Amino acid sequence: MAASSELHGVHQPIRSISLPSRLHPCSVRLESILNRLKSCQISSSSTTIPFKTETIQPSLAGLAELFSCLEELIHSPLTQQALLRHENGKLVEEVLDGSLTLLDTCDTSRNIVCTIKEHVQSLQSALRRKGVDSRIESDIHAYMRFRKNVKKDIAKCLKALKRMGNRVDSAPVLLHFDHHLSIVVRVLKEASAISISIFQSLLLFLSVPRMKTDGRCSLTSRLKCLRLLPSEKEQKIINVVGCVDLALSSLHRHLRHNDDAKADVQLAQRKLETLHLSLEDIEDGLDCTKPQSRQGNEICFALASCLNYITVKTLIELDAPRIMEEQQKHIHACRLC
Repeated sequence: MAASSELHGVHQPIRSISLPSRLHPCSVRLESILNRLKSCQISSSSTTIPFKTETIQPSLAGLAELFSCLEELIHSPLTQQALLRHENGKLVEEVLDGSLTLLDTCDTSRNIVCTIKEHVQSLQSALRRKGVDSRIESDIHAYMRFRKNVKKDIAKCLKALKRMGNRVDSAPVLLHFDHHLSIVVRVLKEASAISISIFQSLLLFLSVPRMKTDGRCSLTSRLKCLRLLPSEKEQKIINVVGCVDLALSSLHRHLRHNDDAKADVQLAQRKLETLHLSLEDIEDGLDCTKPQSRQGNEICFALASCLNYITVKTLIELDAPRIMEEQQKHIHACRLC
């Protein structure tokens, strides 16, 4: 699976960041948030089921808090003064490109979560109405087709995040810049790295690869054993999304063989409800990143407005001599006429 192939590049050991207290009054809080998010990502990578709601939802809330601090830092007088002396447009364009990738990923993730939740609710309703009726098979097929299509969208997002992560990792150390601006750019780089890691975790949570199961084991015992399942090259993880896939697959198989599927229906309903609650928690976390106003502290506004601000300031400064030269040529041409 394309999504699962990204699994190895998700959680990288990240060193803690230390910021000078004179950088900005919020620097201590900013340092604390960054290190807390990194610790959360590192610890979750060592658990049996790293991609789970209990770690993703708090991480999303932490991102909103992180970019609230970044917004304050970017708009501080020290940073704005440093920007006026900054003359490297290419670097800032790369930072802006990265921010747009994160914004697209954030929007896509929110849309995917909302759409999955709608399909889960629709399937829950169908199970309540139809129960063990064979007509439920069409609803199961529709859900599984939807899941397959979603995995393709998620795979595209993961590839974009991986490309962005490679750019962030290969970015040079900015020793020749204004000292304050060097620290600001380093903080943005750290924030980008942790944002990529969190969104990768979210997308992998939503895109669980197909799992090989032993048909001789009972469904209940398989669902109770939330463990790593070996495959040819890697280990695949069952989370609440995968549990629903597994339950629906078993229900569909029993319906096809005209077996008693009451227990499977009940179990599928419970797993769908668990998934629904998990999606609501994640949706709440993503809502923290949704821009409410121009003065909001959400991640989207902070990334878009702050990084656009850097770029516009830089480009204006870089283009000013050329604009003045063109104006002088135009005035001279008018005089000749």
